Amino acid sequence: MIKKIVLVIIVFSLFSMCKSTENTTYKPDFSPGPPAIVYKTKKDYSQNVPVLLSEDKSKVVGYFGPKDLIRSGELATPSTLEKGYLLDNIGINQNVAYTSLNLENYTKSMQVFTADKLFELIIDNDPLINMYNCGNRGKMINPEEQINEIILNNKLKDCKKLK
Repeated sequence: MIKKIVLVIIVFSLFSMCKSTENTTYKPDFSPGPPAIVYKTKKDYSQNVPVLLSEDKSKVVGYFGPKDLIRSGELATPSTLEKGYLLDNIGINQNVAYTSLNLENYTKSMQVFTADKLFELIIDNDPLINMYNCGNRGKMINPEEQINEIILNNKLKDCKKLK
């Protein structure tokens, strides 16, 4: 009986000492769903209202209403990631531009802005250093943690480069 117990302890110890050589880095899943957009900007625009421009940057083709910029009662600012990267939380793309409008003030404003007015307020129509789609955000257990793992392991090349 004692030999069996000792044998079980030895076998258990051997298994618990083994380290997996399998890479645990999250692999982007590009199935349909909300994309995990990871990007870097030339300056800190995290408190500025973004707009989406046409490919030729000649007009605003999309913008967010004040209520669109609030998620769970909080401003939908980008999440800060490793190495200066940001995780989008509202739905920007590679044609993003930033206005002089402050997010907090904009979400509380009663003023209605047209696409033309927002175009006049653009302070940077080419703010991105780079941008990646790191897969279906809905398939991630912890997007910030998993994307930080991608960044720290220099695996952004596994994501789709948008810019």
